Amino acid sequence: MPRQAYVNGRYVPHNHAAVHIEDRGYQFADGVYEVIPVHDGRLVDAELHLQRLEYSLGELRIPMPMSRRALQLVATELMRRNDLTNGFLYMQVTRGVAPRNHFFPKDAKPALTMTTRQMADKGRSPDWGMKVISVPDQRWARCDIKSIALLPNVLAKQAAADQGCDEAWQVDRDGYVTEGGATNAWIVTRDDTVVTRHLDEGILSGITRLSLREVLAREGYTLEVRPFTVAEARNAREAFLTSSTNYVMPVTEIDGNPVGNGHPGLLTLALRAAYIDRVVAAGAGADSFAAREAAPA
Repeated sequence: MPRQAYVNGRYVPHNHAAVHIEDRGYQFADGVYEVIPVHDGRLVDAELHLQRLEYSLGELRIPMPMSRRALQLVATELMRRNDLTNGFLYMQVTRGVAPRNHFFPKDAKPALTMTTRQMADKGRSPDWGMKVISVPDQRWARCDIKSIALLPNVLAKQAAADQGCDEAWQVDRDGYVTEGGATNAWIVTRDDTVVTRHLDEGILSGITRLSLREVLAREGYTLEVRPFTVAEARNAREAFLTSSTNYVMPVTEIDGNPVGNGHPGLLTLALRAAYIDRVVAAGAGADSFAAREAAPA
């Protein structure tokens, strides 16, 4: 069966999926999105992702297109149709279709699209690390909203690619790292303290970031929630990043300078393994959403 997408109430062939030319997401970036990882056929931290989706929509005064329960049903059906086992589900909600005008339209209906992508299962101990560059943070002042207005992120990521790197860490006016183009940033100090920036309107509350904090507490690691500079990151014992598509990935180079010994750090690899154990345990400890829905009351 050819790959399918979900567009405003219909499952359609992916190659023919389309939205109206006056969709406000296309014309104004007036919408939000979520990327939900899929492991062994199950959505990872689905409820947390949908909570963040509802928060982002609320901040933009866009109503939820349907209930969280209905969103999970649609997502599960799309995964089934695409035979998705490992990868991610992309979900986007815009304010909808209306004649082009900057004011919020009164009668527009939120537009909902979903797509999936199959990816290889994530290995536990990569023998390579990501290279990052630092760039000035040029994004808007509400990075806590998971907006589809990602042009500054695109430019930052492309700057990294142009230098043969994998990610760009954004740096605010005071010289502190905010986050990556599509990841949260972390370092490990010389005394094995894990450090990541506090939540504010300058960064996105990453779901993997949130879940990893639970892992850190359970495993007994010391965590400091505070800003850190690029210089501190370069001189750190280890550095890593987190995201829904990468989970926990070591950073071995910043602006051409090796972090630590230039290889993935032992603490980072331990955290990655512990995080993947959490994902696997969550899947093994519960039936799939679709199976629960099909079970008799």
